[in-house]
Amino acid sequence: MNTEKPTWTLQGVVLISCNCDYGCPCNFNARPSRGKCEGGWTWHIERGALDGVVLDGLNFSVYANWPGAIHEGNGEAIILVDGRADDRQRHAISILVGGNVGGPWGVLAWTWPNVQGPLAVTYDMELNGVTSRMKAGNVVEVESTFIRNPVSGKEAHPRMILPEGIIVKEADLGCSKVFRVGEGVPMDHSGQYTAVGAFQYSFP
Repeated sequence: MNTEKPTWTLQGVVLISCNCDYGCPCNFNARPSRGKCEGGWTWHIERGALDGVVLDGLNFSVYANWPGAIHEGNGEAIILVDGRADDRQRHAISILVGGNVGGPWGVLAWTWPNVQGPLAVTYDMELNGVTSRMKAGNVVEVESTFIRNPVSGKEAHPRMILPEGIIVKEADLGCSKVFRVGEGVPMDHSGQYTAVGAFQYSFP
């Protein structure tokens, strides 16, 4: 495998969750709701390959704790990789999240200089828009649900469009019924921001 300038493409669905209020001001170049960011992403690859290594159907995650805003760096992260992946697939995913071959990790990976993993875990995932849920071993649990109007109690269905988005260009917005990380960078931000959207990345 050519690890210097690999050619790769990925497309699928990403589940996003963090400690910010609904919508997450970080999406709009503002400070995080509570002055620091704790959260992350789980990517489900529908179709993808890196230098001929097929990654279809696999999942992987990055969850991190930053002392301030993400762009200020100095974060600590745990990286999870689908336990069904073979050695070549795990290596390919490690190259991607390492940040040296483009994609969103090329922008973000430097912000978490302290990394645990990649740790192989079993994923239990059900993707269904903002009502998606997933468990990654005993490490992460996310269950997303609808935001509700605080007066009427009715479901709200916001969406965001981010032409310059790094992770997604469009996503449905929800809130976390459950969002817990129990290992590596422990956190519990149930009741906060979630988003679910399609992604499509490639290099070069």
